[in-house]
Amino acid sequence: MKLQHRIIGQGKPLIILHGLFGSSDNWQTHAKRFSEYFQVILVDQRNHGHTDWSDDFNYDILAEDLHELITGLGLEKVNLLGHSMGGKVAMRYAQLYPGMIEKLIVVDMGIKKYPPHHQQILEGIHAVNRTSMDSRAQAEEILTPFIPEAGTRQFLMKNLYWIEKGKLAWRMNVAVLEKEMNQILAALPEREVMVQTLFIRGALSAYIPDEDIADIENQFPDSTFVTIQHAGHWIHAEQPEEFMNAVLEFLLR
Repeated sequence: MKLQHRIIGQGKPLIILHGLFGSSDNWQTHAKRFSEYFQVILVDQRNHGHTDWSDDFNYDILAEDLHELITGLGLEKVNLLGHSMGGKVAMRYAQLYPGMIEKLIVVDMGIKKYPPHHQQILEGIHAVNRTSMDSRAQAEEILTPFIPEAGTRQFLMKNLYWIEKGKLAWRMNVAVLEKEMNQILAALPEREVMVQTLFIRGALSAYIPDEDIADIENQFPDSTFVTIQHAGHWIHAEQPEEFMNAVLEFLLR
């Protein structure tokens, strides 16, 4: 599938993959900073943002979408950064095409199968879908009981747009994402990847606990772990300076 993307800056390519329910819009501020050193390619993955929707959705398919983009742009080797679901896409791509990656950055995502934990977000999304409204503020009011964290609400609401008067719609294929949630939460296949990799985790996040690090290192032996304090799962939004500094230190050394 042809992925919608934007290119900012010049230099070695750095591709950024957003997470579940996200889009390339979530990464514009970071892309501007990174573009001082790299050619940054911001991607909307299938069923997200401005890329087409599809009933097919798993990590092999998402990795092949990425490969089509990379080869279509004529790139021989890229730096690849992925957050959350995008991190798993990036790791799967590294398993399938290790020779295409210069350096890999995985943001707050491990290799294991995760238990279901998006129920409240999905209930909030469905509540918005059921309601007519005159303003985005009303949408936020509807979301608040389901998603009390303001940052998470703002992240989600970047996906809302007016499809007609009184009717907001999501720039993501909620039906398929919900249907394929088991695929999204699934573990990666076991395969060793000899790519230089940085794992960035939030100190307040449960996605990469200490006890998972040994298993990750078995599959990604050339890996480094950085923990950013006072940050949860959305590290790049909660502690942007510390996050960007960690990324640049890894890529530029």
